[in-house]
Amino acid sequence: MSDDQIADALLPAADSIRAAFVSKNAARDSAISRSRELIRHCAEAIRATHRREWDAAEAKLTTARTAADELRGVIADYPDLLYSGYTQDALKEVVEAFATYAIIRDRALPSPETLAVDGSTYLNGLAEAATELRRFILDILRREDGDAREAERLLDWMDAIYDQLVTFDFPDAITGDLRRRTDVVRGVLERTRGDLTTTFQQQRLQAALKEFEHRSGLTD
Repeated sequence: MSDDQIADALLPAADSIRAAFVSKNAARDSAISRSRELIRHCAEAIRATHRREWDAAEAKLTTARTAADELRGVIADYPDLLYSGYTQDALKEVVEAFATYAIIRDRALPSPETLAVDGSTYLNGLAEAATELRRFILDILRREDGDAREAERLLDWMDAIYDQLVTFDFPDAITGDLRRRTDVVRGVLERTRGDLTTTFQQQRLQAALKEFEHRSGLTD
């Protein structure tokens, strides 16, 4: 075969592959952009939750759910893009945002199925939600009218999440680096429990001092 004949023989396959690559690259670029946007929506939902702006948080969660569906739609024909780091990181943020809101509002925890994520993404998102609870607990402790029982309830959730995470003793290739995040949750849990214990001890001491002053006639 001549050089021209060889080139002609290769051309159809090369053109077909090139067209497929162009399509996949466009899907990848769109997925990266949508992943960043989805992460932003989730961050805004969590921020609204910490501010107790419930309506705003719910609106942002709705937007995030729609954005997540659109992201999955863009890469529906490319499973490898679905399981790429940037896509799974964005979906993990969805789990974190929805779980944080549900736990703080004392509502049913969303399942992996309702959030349309796989098991490893769900567990990693749940781990990050547990660390977000520390921030909310500290906010409660800083408030003069802080509800100690609410802080304890959230600490119980952190404890329960950690207790489940440590049972998943599988390679990181399966769990998506869950072991490292579980270690982070353990550290955050221990610090939060210590902060809560110290605060309660201070409150009991202050109450005892006030009672002593009252009985001693030192105050009206």
